[in-house]
This record gives sequence, structure tokens and C-alpha cells, in this order.
Amino acid sequence: MLKLKIISPERIIFTGEVDNVVVPGTLGEFEILSNHAPIISSLEKGTIRFIMPKGEKTAIDILGGFVEVQKNEVSMCVEI
Repeated sequence: MLKLKIISPERIIFTGEVDNVVVPGTLGEFEILSNHAPIISSLEKGTIRFIMPKGEKTAIDILGGFVEVQKNEVSMCVEI
């Protein structure tokens, strides 16, 4: 289980627990799962996709931003 927080300069877009997250990294799309190694990456225009614990799939289109993963916590600052 991951704790995901997605914020933009204007507001908090999402905060909650998810099973996985797929993000549009600068060098290509990548997936973040539980116990992922710590990482900081820039994000390009694309779609963030994640699956909630009950299987609900969610997608958010972004123009760019950054992601940080540390100890099963995923923090993103994005422009939408």
C-alpha cells in the first residue's frame, strides 16, 4: 500500500492510499509499487494513473511536475 499525495500550486488534487501509481517520467513512463526504491524524477505532459485499494482506477492529466518516492509515500507537485 502506498500513500499518495498530488498537489498543484492552486490546490490539493488527491490524497489517499493506492495500490500502485504510473507516472509520465521525463525518460518514459514508469510504475511505482509498494517498497519502491527512493527516487526523485521530473514529469512530462501525460497522465498519472493509479488504482485504489478496492480496484477503482483513476487518471489525472498533467502538463508536468515532479515526483518523490520515499518509504511508501509518493508526493507529486504537478501543473494541470
